[in-house]
Amino acid sequence: MKLLVIGCGQCGGRIADEFARMNERAKRKRGIRITTGCFAVNTDVADLSGLTFIHRDQSHRILIGGQKIGGHGVGKINELAAEIAKEDSDKVLEAIQGTPQFLETDAFLIAASASGGTGSGALPILTYILKERYPEKPTYNLVVLPFRHEEISEGRTVPNTATCLKTAYLVSDGIFLVDNDR
Repeated sequence: MKLLVIGCGQCGGRIADEFARMNERAKRKRGIRITTGCFAVNTDVADLSGLTFIHRDQSHRILIGGQKIGGHGVGKINELAAEIAKEDSDKVLEAIQGTPQFLETDAFLIAASASGGTGSGALPILTYILKERYPEKPTYNLVVLPFRHEEISEGRTVPNTATCLKTAYLVSDGIFLVDNDR
């Protein structure tokens, strides 16, 4: 199965970056591709610039909400991230459709942290949009649960996680949960 991987937010971007690394390694060592493309979607330009393996262009590192928040992130406000993802979803769709191997894509994998802002807000929106546009391709979510200390120290962690999981559950073909404490 060849996946098209989209990482939302800082956590999701790092996961997508790791998929891009694994894909390059698989191509080099075995002559195979495991992904048809890896993309990072974020509202924070600094998080996008910190990635290593995802192509360094605007079609693979996609800044959303640039007009609204100027590339400075949403500050854990996942409702704002969801609104921005709806408004800028065309950027993501154009980018993935422009991938040379797009037609080889068997499924989509969208990765994000459940407790953050951009990732937890954009993940369900992008899942819904991809399912609507490509109903024949399954759309899976890889959702990273917060560290235990985040639940106590950061006020929006629990509500963001609950909202992300509830909305993702309604639209995703499958959710893979990752426990950050493990």
